[in-house]
Amino acid sequence: MSTSALKAAATGKAPAADKPTTIAGLLTSPAIKQQLALALPKHMTADRLARIALTEVRKVPKLAQCDQTSFLGAIMQCAALGLEPGGALGHAYLLPFDKRQKVGGQWKTVGTDVQLIIGYRGMIDLARRSGQIQSLEARAVYAADKFDVELGLDSRLVHRPAWDAEDRGALTFVYAVAKLKDGGLQFEVMSRAEIEKVRAQSKAAQNGPWVTHFEEMAKKTVVRRLFKYLPVSIEIQRAVGLDEQAEAGVQQDNPLVIDGAFHRIEGEVNADVEATEETSDPQPSLIAEDAGNDVP
Repeated sequence: MSTSALKAAATGKAPAADKPTTIAGLLTSPAIKQQLALALPKHMTADRLARIALTEVRKVPKLAQCDQTSFLGAIMQCAALGLEPGGALGHAYLLPFDKRQKVGGQWKTVGTDVQLIIGYRGMIDLARRSGQIQSLEARAVYAADKFDVELGLDSRLVHRPAWDAEDRGALTFVYAVAKLKDGGLQFEVMSRAEIEKVRAQSKAAQNGPWVTHFEEMAKKTVVRRLFKYLPVSIEIQRAVGLDEQAEAGVQQDNPLVIDGAFHRIEGEVNADVEATEETSDPQPSLIAEDAGNDVP
């Protein structure tokens, strides 16, 4: 039984009749905006995040048919990570996924959930915010480019793009390079064949960003692999975990949705309350080794 239902049973009062019944109503609800404000970092506002989410619903109408808790959970994860959904910045994407179960011995669609997919720019933004990385970039290599990699004790990477070529050809490699605050350097390279293997394992291989933004998804894949060798923050681990769950088609079960009435406590204890709200995360962060699938 939900928190609101328990409260209604204990007090003998019926639950509120004005509970939002649509995704648009959910995002314009003052109570939901207060909840978003508790999770958002200082550089974002609840009103802006709600407007961006509504824009995504208009662009992808099927999002309006998704389970409200699933949709709000994905938005709350965006808020907690400080990432904006949608293609404008390439930070993150909201994609509808049909839930299928066996009913009477046959597989049927029983509902639609929202999965949060982190873009490569979102990954890079989180890495820079961690304070451990001085710079991080991802590049695509095309057939006409000059590209040379040597691995070993003195690893080196040289990429000379064919800027003057009318057609640089097909994408052949992607790589990511990170410079650490202590002066260290780390890079990772993936071939087109390796990228295609990762794409083939994704439940959204034939739709969404893999189709509309292939280069960015390829860059994100190599950045995600590079993260295994970098000192990363809890936020990055959470983002990678959510992204790998989405790629594998595993329900994310976002834990950041609070069911029940609440209000912001003003005064000296406010900072402590907000800190508790922001740091409590009952779902362990999922890193690549624990993903339960063979995603690099």
